[in-house]
Amino acid sequence: MEKILEVKDLCKTYISDKRQNNVLRNVSFTVSEGEMVAIMGPSGSGKSTLLYSVSGMDKLTSGEVKFCGRDISKLSDNELAALRLDDMGFIFQQMYMLKNLTVLDNIILPACRSDKISESRSETVKRGEDLMRRLGIIETANNDINEVSGGQLQRACICRSMINDPKMIFADEPTGALNRTSSEEVMDELAKLNADGTTIVLVTHDAKVAAKCTRVLFIEDGSIKGEYSLEKYTDPSKLRERERSLNAWLMEMGW
Repeated sequence: MEKILEVKDLCKTYISDKRQNNVLRNVSFTVSEGEMVAIMGPSGSGKSTLLYSVSGMDKLTSGEVKFCGRDISKLSDNELAALRLDDMGFIFQQMYMLKNLTVLDNIILPACRSDKISESRSETVKRGEDLMRRLGIIETANNDINEVSGGQLQRACICRSMINDPKMIFADEPTGALNRTSSEEVMDELAKLNADGTTIVLVTHDAKVAAKCTRVLFIEDGSIKGEYSLEKYTDPSKLRERERSLNAWLMEMGW
């Protein structure tokens, strides 16, 4: 399978009050097309910083990150912005949406800003509606964002992340602000996207979420201490078994 993300000796250091804080230390890993990779670790271990660094949202201190063969550390700010808009999708714990737009308009906004896709507005709207239908929220298309539930809004964020047909989706605690039912619904949708071929890298503290992934990276004190591989998630009846085996491994890692 084609390697979409290649990370080599990534370091990220912050300077605060003349003191050096090494948040990431010589991190190396790859993500291939079709994988769904979870990044787990204790609070403050560098999970989110790693996600932001490899997606070009945060600058590297040293090391190399290649996304589809392009070294993101050598791209200009405008080139990075275009790469994130056209070839990456993002889902966050906080569901950032523009309050003056409807749910559908929020979803299609990235497509309206992109030079990658050449189509009429009606074609863009149809694609947005098709994504909403696929995720079971088409009835909220014309609602304001404060008129829908948290689970519906996060599914709208998934639709938005998919609107430009990205090479990879990055998700930072995508279920962290949801109740258990909504969390399971959102993770089921992400698992379906992955089953259809979408590559996903997500940060989570929830083993039940990570158990639906194909690989788990455990990070502690800014370094990857180990990784755990799973089969592609296709059978919900095996989820508890997957979760138990993952939890056993996490305990071995000091979780």
